[in-house]
Amino acid sequence: MKKTILLIVALIACSFGCGRETPVLHIYTWADYIKPELIERFERENSCRVVIDTFDSNEVMYAKLKAGAAGYDLVTPSSYMVKVMNDQGMLQKLDHSLLPNLKHIDPGYLEIAIDSAMEHSVPYMLTTSVIAYLQSRVPDFEPSWAMFSRPEYRGRMTMLNDMRETIGAALKSLGFSINSTDRQELEKARDVVIGWKKNLAKFENEQYKTGLASQEFFIVHGYSGDVMAVQEENDDIAYAAPVEGTSISCDDFVILTSARQVELAHRFINFLHEPDVAAENTVAICYLCPNVACYKLLPQEILDDPTIFLPEEIKKKCEVINDVGPALALYTAMWDQIKAAP
Repeated sequence: MKKTILLIVALIACSFGCGRETPVLHIYTWADYIKPELIERFERENSCRVVIDTFDSNEVMYAKLKAGAAGYDLVTPSSYMVKVMNDQGMLQKLDHSLLPNLKHIDPGYLEIAIDSAMEHSVPYMLTTSVIAYLQSRVPDFEPSWAMFSRPEYRGRMTMLNDMRETIGAALKSLGFSINSTDRQELEKARDVVIGWKKNLAKFENEQYKTGLASQEFFIVHGYSGDVMAVQEENDDIAYAAPVEGTSISCDDFVILTSARQVELAHRFINFLHEPDVAAENTVAICYLCPNVACYKLLPQEILDDPTIFLPEEIKKKCEVINDVGPALALYTAMWDQIKAAP
């Protein structure tokens, strides 16, 4: 009898609770890339949980997924890596009927976007690679990649530990395309980076921010959003886009083919492109959401920032990092030689 009663109780409990587990959206993204309060708001409004894991480079993220890491729904790779992932069948085609806020995406950005039709990706945040510096320590600063050739700042400079960004910086310094596939141009760029390396403390993607704020480093190659964030800690920090041109990077939202929460993933993308949400997120993380409806909601200091809204003369020299196809092996070889150089 007791077993029968327990079974009835269990069945009743299941009738109320089974199938009502809180859905969990798993996101794989860069560190500090979504305002926490917005995540909490999404969780409340959608009766769900959001779990975030982070990566520090596109290559690390890609390698982890290719090695079999499962359970992620949404990922935010840079556009060039989106193309690689899509070509390899890793991404789902998006359902635009679930993404009404796509109407707000900046058409000016879509003109240069790799997936301009947003078939499998939605632009999330834009940034430019910049040179940041301490004004009191670098009184003779010039907005040029040539700053990394200056021996007087040896050991006090860092560059990004990202082969496309750093080799790309050398390519731009030589007047070549950031997406060059020419072996001779890449070899020249390799030699430039090896020359810069002699003056660097290290190649670095995360610590350069706190190192600049603490005055451990005087000059760093980094992302405009990261630098803006640490300016709040040290008002001696300034930054500029190099006159030779730089990269315009966009990280995109993509849904993996293995995603379990496809509809919820669409909802999250659409939520972050609500104009008020996009503006709040832009202010919080200091990257620009390419959402034209949010621009009028941004503070004037962001609208006036020349590394966020680039002047036309600089913008003409900038490029979006693109997939270079088979030439990626050349970049990898050059990067290995740079890392091995003394």
